[in-house]
Amino acid sequence: METLRDKVAVITGAASGIGRAIACALADGGAHIVAVDVDDDGLAALTDELSNRGGAALPQHADVSKSDAFEGIRDAALRRFGRVDIVVNNVGVLTNGLPEDIPVGEWQRILDINLMSVVRSNAAFLPLLLGQGSGHLVNTASFAGLFTYSYDRLPYAATKAAIVALSEGLAIYLRPRNIGVTLLCPGPVLTNIAAAVPRFGRGAPLRIPGEQFELLDAAAVGEMVADAILRNRFFLPTHPPVVDELRRRVDDWDAYIDYQISREPD
Repeated sequence: METLRDKVAVITGAASGIGRAIACALADGGAHIVAVDVDDDGLAALTDELSNRGGAALPQHADVSKSDAFEGIRDAALRRFGRVDIVVNNVGVLTNGLPEDIPVGEWQRILDINLMSVVRSNAAFLPLLLGQGSGHLVNTASFAGLFTYSYDRLPYAATKAAIVALSEGLAIYLRPRNIGVTLLCPGPVLTNIAAAVPRFGRGAPLRIPGEQFELLDAAAVGEMVADAILRNRFFLPTHPPVVDELRRRVDDWDAYIDYQISREPD
């Protein structure tokens, strides 16, 4: 994509954190924003901020775990702006607990929000992008989807790993059709995702991927995403040294599991 000017971007989880930062970065580049979230106050604040920056925003209250959510979002975007060019599947939620304590119903909730929302988004928007012969998808995964450094959030990690595989397959299919795909893999980023995490059983200590990964401000990630769309970049880790961690794991996976066990708090 050569420019963001007058492009229309649909962003889920847009009211806060990385989603909000992406909305601001794309709007600063001239894009119109369809901001999707269940947080009405956050959507209102984002709409005001984008308006103050001179951008156009269409807030959409939608629960992306519902089967018909994205058809309504797509139709609203088309009524307001006439097209959709960028779809950012960013929404994500966490849960906490030991593997034996997290109930099946909680697994289903996380799957419906984190993974199936991307599937539903594709069903609504891929025909549109393929029909116009252009566009760009951004799917937010996580370091937790690239390598396993803990067992405290297995439903979250499993959905993010699935998004990695889904995004790579989409890139193979869509790049020859002039549609870009970016896999955003955040490491430690300052957001509110852990503010209201359900806790099951005794809970489990929340572990970080490693002390070598500094905590980033979400605004920096938003700028990374805007640049990746313009450059048609697929793999976008917020901390490039994660590649060394991935090499270390693949070199000797058993040894890497032992290493992660050794990091277990006393």
